[in-house]
Formats: sequence, structure tokens, C-alpha cells
Amino acid sequence: MKLPSLAIAACATLLLPLTACGGSARAGDGSTVTVTVGYQSKTINTVTAGTLLRSLGSFEKQLDALGDGTRYKVDWQDYATGAPITAQMTAGKIDIGSMGDFPLLINAARGKQLGAPTHLVSVTGYNLRGGLNTIVTAPDSKLTSLDDLKGKKVSTSVGSAADGTLVRALQRAGIDPVDGIEKLNQQPAVGASALSAGSADALSQFVAWPGLLAYQGKAKALYDGAQLNLPTFHGVTAREDFAKKRPAVLEAFLKAQAEATDYLDAHPVAAAEKVAEATGLPAEVVYLYNGAHGISTFDPAVKPQLVDALKEDVSVLKAAKLTGDIDVDSFVDDRYVRKALGSSYAKRLAAAPAPAASEVWPRDAEQTLTFATPAELLAYTARHKDGVRAAYVPDATTGTLWFADRAVWVADGEDLLPFVAPSTARAYVDAHGGARVITYADALGRQS
Repeated sequence: MKLPSLAIAACATLLLPLTACGGSARAGDGSTVTVTVGYQSKTINTVTAGTLLRSLGSFEKQLDALGDGTRYKVDWQDYATGAPITAQMTAGKIDIGSMGDFPLLINAARGKQLGAPTHLVSVTGYNLRGGLNTIVTAPDSKLTSLDDLKGKKVSTSVGSAADGTLVRALQRAGIDPVDGIEKLNQQPAVGASALSAGSADALSQFVAWPGLLAYQGKAKALYDGAQLNLPTFHGVTAREDFAKKRPAVLEAFLKAQAEATDYLDAHPVAAAEKVAEATGLPAEVVYLYNGAHGISTFDPAVKPQLVDALKEDVSVLKAAKLTGDIDVDSFVDDRYVRKALGSSYAKRLAAAPAPAASEVWPRDAEQTLTFATPAELLAYTARHKDGVRAAYVPDATTGTLWFADRAVWVADGEDLLPFVAPSTARAYVDAHGGARVITYADALGRQS
């Protein structure tokens, strides 16, 4: 089959595998239709539309249940970021894709620009305060606040949700996001290497990179994205022509996404293990974000506050000259997910995130333990030092979950309070006479 020159150029430019240029939602021999799904396996905030969904086989089962006499084949294509998914979607080579909020807007803009409109049809994971993005530094870095980033080299992926967090955080700190720092536009893995090599002073990235680097002892948090108190999320986008031609297929995907979401909620540890097995990420890192009290809440419903946040994001992309005006209302189309989920949609739409809680994953256990306070978690951990696989605590200010042994701890009288970043810990200490920062070892020792 002869491909249009635009598609050939797109594939050559992005260095995609040959299978990525084979077409999508196409009939192979007159009886088989291939549905192409672009996903980001290691962007674990999208697992209910990608990694976990694929491992459960839910989409294939829903397609088999259509009973329309058509044989369906799902072509799963894995990418590191949303940009190549958008390139393939606008070239007509991917039918359904998942990506973060800022890439979704670029997806909308590119689709309209190229006459291949796309629509946001559902949400995967979200955090209403913005905790999915984090700025980190090297473990031995002397940087302790955003002010320290002035004139420094900061790695991020331009146009990503993490870049949006960086821009907004710098603006709030009174630092020009263009001239105040030296921004390095790098893919997450490249940025992580740059941080380790010392060629970048800080790294602003999305899930699961900050948590992974912290877990590995290769980074420490400098800024918790939840300090912005602005929602961040990932979602599912579909080509308009595909949705109109095969609405039943799109609805089958959204039903499967809901099944994967329910599985994750009911079996968070097993889901983390499945995602870890498929991605090579440590299960402890996956659970930090996707666990029962993780940073991310999963729900396919398109909540109004997320749409409002998307509208606020447009100005950041326009200022960076990555897009022009974007009609968010016309981009958002929840008709398919409403139909797919039926009467349960209203309940999902009204659902709120689970309250933050301290949690321990005991070694060799199939479920975690939840504690009412961080101090209770410390007491348990102190008694079972060799029996704890991972311990998680919520930031006392933002609620963002973090590894207990990577958190900044503050002693305030008898209270022991964890924080993701040193600046939030310092702000608490400054506002509470007698409070002081202590080490994790000291915090454990107080409970042993």
C-alpha cells in the first residue's frame, strides 16, 4: 500500500517502527478490522487506558462481545511521550491515544490545524492539586527552593504537563520561565541521565520519573507540583472520523477502561504488580502513584474542574508559542463515555478522591496496611524494619504521597509531620514556633 508522503515523513522523523505506519481502524482482508491504540506504558497515570488495560485483555473481550460479525485486532503502540502519538493520530495512523493535559491541548490544536480533529473522550488519572508533576534535584544538591534555580539548567519536556508545572511554579516565585533559567528540552530518560551526570541542575517531570529517581536514591524533591493547587490529569483522545465511523468500538474501549479502573481500585497491589511486570518499573514506585491512597485518582468521568483546568492551561502553551487559541469546549466530547457507562456515569462524575493516608506495604504481603497518622506508620516501621517493602506518607500541607524515607520530617512538639519538599517543610517551621526539621532516622527513633 502506498502511503501519503506526509505519513512517510512523520514516521521517518520520529524514527517509529515500521508497524506504526501500517494504518489504523482498517480492514485487513475485508473481515478483520485493526484498531490502533497509542499509549505510554511508563506514564503510569494512563494505565487504565494502556498498560493495565492491555494486560487484562479487557478491550479485546469487549470487542469480541460486540457480536457484529467483524473480527477485530488491537495494535498496541507504546511511546515515551504524547507528542508522537499526536503525530500518528493526525496522520490517521492511531485511532485512540492517551496523554497528559498539556499534550492533549497540543493534540487538539494539531488535529484542527491539519484537518484531522480529535476529541478528549475520557480521563485516566488525575490529581486535583497538581501532585502528578514534581521538580527534583540531585541527592547531594545544595538547591532547596525555586529561588535557587535562577540561572540554573533545568531539564523538562517542553509542551508536557511537567513543563507547565515548571513554568507556573517559576512565575509564582517571581522568576521569568524563559530568561530566569536555562531550560533544557529533553525526553524524561535523557533528563534523568543529565541530572545524574551533573549537566542539569534540576529536572521537572511527570509520573513516574520523579518517584522513580527518588526511590532509586538518584534524586530528591525540590518542588511538589501540588503546591500550585491546580488540577493535573491524563486523558484519552480519539480521532473524530474514527469515533463517527466506529462509535461501538470506541464505546467498547471506554467500557474496558472502566473495567480496568474498577480492577485497579479493587486490587491496587495486584494492579501495581501487573504494571511493574509490564514496564520494568519497581512496583513500589507504581504504587506510590496508583495505590489505594496514591497521588493519582483514576476515573474515566470527564469532571468539570478538569475541563476548567484545561482551559487555564491554554495560556501557558500560547505564551510558549506552542499553540494558538484552542476551543476546549469543542475538543471535549464525553458523549461516548456517558453512553458506554450508562447510569454509573453520574456516580463516577460525583466521586471524590480518597483522603490521603499513611500506608505500609509489608514484605511478602498481598495487601497494604493503612495508618491514621504518619507517627503510627513510623512506630510500625520502627518495629518491623526488615519487614517493610515500602512506606508512604502524605505531605502535611498538600496531601501528596511520598516515600517515608525520602520525605522531609518536621517535629512539632509530639507531632511528626512529613513533607515532600524542603521549602514546604521550612514554611511550616517558620509558621510554628518550636517546630524543627529532623532526619528520618530521628523520626523513626522517636517511635521505637
